[in-house]
Amino acid sequence: MSGTRFKSVGKPELLSQTVETAIEEAIRSGDLAEGEKLPSEMELCSQFGVSRTAMREALRMLSARGLLRIEKGRGTFVRRLSADSVVTPMELYLHMHSGTDHALHVVGARQLIEPPIAAAAALHHTEEDAEKLRANMAELAGATDDREALTRLDMAFHLLIAEAAHNPVLPLFVRPIQMLMPAIKADVYEVVGDAHSAAVHWHTKVLDAILGRDAEAAETAMKQHLEIAREHVESALGRRVQAA
Repeated sequence: MSGTRFKSVGKPELLSQTVETAIEEAIRSGDLAEGEKLPSEMELCSQFGVSRTAMREALRMLSARGLLRIEKGRGTFVRRLSADSVVTPMELYLHMHSGTDHALHVVGARQLIEPPIAAAAALHHTEEDAEKLRANMAELAGATDDREALTRLDMAFHLLIAEAAHNPVLPLFVRPIQMLMPAIKADVYEVVGDAHSAAVHWHTKVLDAILGRDAEAAETAMKQHLEIAREHVESALGRRVQAA
């Protein structure tokens, strides 16, 4: 990259934030492409008219946010964004801001977004999607005594449905919410004796509707499935309150 891309900041206050914003805008606009190497630290300081301290802080923040990759001895590069770079910070935020009713809020969010996703999957899934869902269902039915496997397969089932809707935005919503489920499921399995059989029953109903390309039935089955899930969470919370 040649020439001067950035202009001097010109103000002494909040220099690192101003630099951070300017570089982010260059990435958003495509002026800085994914994988592109930024100018040297000294050249950036010259272009922006800021100290090395302010520049390093700005680059550190952009790296922490997943926009830049700093490689010792090689330089600073625009990171190629993946779904993980979007989903993981969202999951962390949701986890860190959870409160007493955290589990109910998670299930409530699922009740709002997952039924119409199931309907979309019924309309748009491919045979490859169908095979993945069938394989997941077969594994779930056989994982009777392994709670960790049950939780993993349960999460995967709902993510596969989001992918089967073939809207690339939907998994970005579903995945961070599903990443919160293992801790919730652990409480449920402690309290609800038939949690596994209930999951198999309702996943089967949802899957049959999706494979039959019946959008209305898929949406209804998912609603019913998540109503039962909410009841299970409420039971687990009730047991926790009694034990306190």
